[in-house]
Amino acid sequence: MEQEAFEVVEVHKITDTERADTYVLDITLSINGVVERHEEYLSSPTDPYGANPAIRLWMNQNPDAQVHPYVPPTPPTIEEIRAAMPTLTARQLRLGLVANSIAPSAVQATLDAMPDGTDREMAQIEWEYATTFNRLHPLIASVGAALGLSDEQIDAMWAAAVDL
Repeated sequence: MEQEAFEVVEVHKITDTERADTYVLDITLSINGVVERHEEYLSSPTDPYGANPAIRLWMNQNPDAQVHPYVPPTPPTIEEIRAAMPTLTARQLRLGLVANSIAPSAVQATLDAMPDGTDREMAQIEWEYATTFNRLHPLIASVGAALGLSDEQIDAMWAAAVDL
């Protein structure tokens, strides 16, 4: 198998990372004469493969190239964390309730206390027939509030129920 020939055509941007002497490059390379742009090429000092030796040679030859500082990612919001929580099966949800001393009949009583109408009927269908539940589904928030649970308590119960 023939060795690929890499050449740095243009470096558009170099950004530092949280790892020492490791960079993310927006770079245009020539690979066996074919020019390709790579917007996120990760270059580390110990990587002897692919285009990295050519990139490190270019960096050694251009020590004054601007390196943009590393900016840590913004931590996710609580809503993003909740949106990323795994779905629960109906079984996991009900076992999670019981594990926290909440009988499924308490959920049913909450649904029964809702005003007659479409919202109540839809909530009842969700409770009886849904096979999975999402943490941010409105039914979870409304039933949780009616049962006196804070969002944080629901989060903890949800996380624990994943393993049931």
